[in-house]
Amino acid sequence: MIAIVNYGSGNLAAISNIYKQMNIPHAIVKDPVALANATRYILPGVGHFDYTMRTIKKSGMFDALQENVIVKGKPLLGICIGMQVLANSSEEGDCSGLGWIPGRVRRIQAEERGVRLPHMGWNSISIGRDIMGLFKGVDETLGFYFLHSYYFDAVSTSSVLATTDYGGELVCGVTNMRNIFGLQFHPEKSHRNGVIVFRNFALI
Repeated sequence: MIAIVNYGSGNLAAISNIYKQMNIPHAIVKDPVALANATRYILPGVGHFDYTMRTIKKSGMFDALQENVIVKGKPLLGICIGMQVLANSSEEGDCSGLGWIPGRVRRIQAEERGVRLPHMGWNSISIGRDIMGLFKGVDETLGFYFLHSYYFDAVSTSSVLATTDYGGELVCGVTNMRNIFGLQFHPEKSHRNGVIVFRNFALI
């Protein structure tokens, strides 16, 4: 069963609807104790880095996720801010991130890149590696729907799954090479490609 983590942020219903259409067992979970019943986790999120980290801790989800994802090694997929909090820290705030994938979240330098913020809309991606088939069947040219002003600056290139071009290369997919994945774009808004990613994650 896939637990869509409800800590007070993210487009939970849209993700749930996709899994309903595929008849894949899942639940929107807000009770930290109930997380133990799941085999996989989706950590969505929208908004500010510090607010997200404080909300995760206040909800009681922090320790439960640490136990199930880090100690027990169950797969987790972070989306948008849910990806960014996988890093150690962010230029957007002062709170420490989860620190599960070494890196720092940085603001997109719009003037230097000749682009506007936020980075919003559809954009193609370039898959550098496909750990455990997360991107199997994805159309890179079609790409995904983005909405963000910050990006994940990974410490190691081995953590990078995919990039996108927005006035230059930006990381849009990361991994710890074992059980944790993060995506900057919104699969729940990305039609066919998004459905493919959610289906693939259910098989990891």
